[in-house]
Amino acid sequence: MVLSLLSGGFHLCAQEQGEKAHPFKDTLDGAFDISNYLFNLHGFLPVISPITEPAVGYGGAGAGLFFIPKKDKGDHRFRFPDIVAAGGGYTQNKTWFVGGGYFGFWKDDHIRYRGVGGYGDVNLKYYGLGESLFSENPIKFTIKAFGLVQQAIFRIGDSPFMLGGKYIFTKTNISGNILPWLDPHETDFTNSGVGLIGEFENYDNILSPTKGFRINITYNQYLEFLGSDRNFGRVTTFLHCYQPVYANRWIAGLRLEYQTITGDPPFYAYPFIYMRGIPAMRYQGQHTFLTETEQLVMVTRRWGLTAFGGYGHTFNKDSEGSPAWNAGGGFRYLIARLLGMKMGIDVARGPEDWAVYIVVGSAWLK
Repeated sequence: MVLSLLSGGFHLCAQEQGEKAHPFKDTLDGAFDISNYLFNLHGFLPVISPITEPAVGYGGAGAGLFFIPKKDKGDHRFRFPDIVAAGGGYTQNKTWFVGGGYFGFWKDDHIRYRGVGGYGDVNLKYYGLGESLFSENPIKFTIKAFGLVQQAIFRIGDSPFMLGGKYIFTKTNISGNILPWLDPHETDFTNSGVGLIGEFENYDNILSPTKGFRINITYNQYLEFLGSDRNFGRVTTFLHCYQPVYANRWIAGLRLEYQTITGDPPFYAYPFIYMRGIPAMRYQGQHTFLTETEQLVMVTRRWGLTAFGGYGHTFNKDSEGSPAWNAGGGFRYLIARLLGMKMGIDVARGPEDWAVYIVVGSAWLK
């Protein structure tokens, strides 16, 4: 989630940014708020959060976020700060990870840069593609991976259209209950590739949108001549839409997403349905499609209630795909008014189990 923060187009006056006040109280209503702390004091935000991802079990994660505010140019325009992040986590099935990143919003948000890297030792289960023997008897395996992403997208003039690219590198080692058909020599993979990105985004607030669209299409291609062990590609496209229904107190959200894989990917690289309440890699396929809606009702200026639900399906050439669904609810609190950032907790139910999520910003941040 943190790795997906982008810049927004909202404004506030320079006087309010620089006003001296209590670090954790809003200058308008006196409510608990971290805006002044982030912008005018330390700029450092420690985050401690439980991990409730069903695929790896319960655990905890800690991270530090450092916000680097932009200098005021005298035009009373809010400019989203750059963010430096670092952290790690551990779960009950002995999964652990560490990582960090830098997220830059340069030239008045005409360039958005993302550089992230990390290492993980992750214990997962493989359920196969569609309805198979592994659906009821998944195979446990461990994937040790180092990953690096360098990405930059560029705004076309002052329009909401952006184009860009990325470089992706991962080095993985697979151990544990090795899959029956997996060649022992293929337990070590190097994936190296480039990506092309096209995006339209006109949110009123990129962290916790209440109005606007985000449409993205990304094509990643891993190539042997760049050092990859296999040639394969992935296409991901999604639409996120937010629309006020009643007086900015009832916000309706819609998410549509489609993914497909090409070439000869390793088994863990196949797309999977990612929704709250569904374990990672539980529903994989050569193609995946999902739709999800979220309704937010702000009961007060600060507090709101959410309800959400969705449906997804996998598709394969040689076998039937699998359906999946989710449903749940939670609450939100406007924790940083100057950033427009809400935070809260969601409880979700999928086809197999319940899960709890700490949500910072939108649950659909990418």
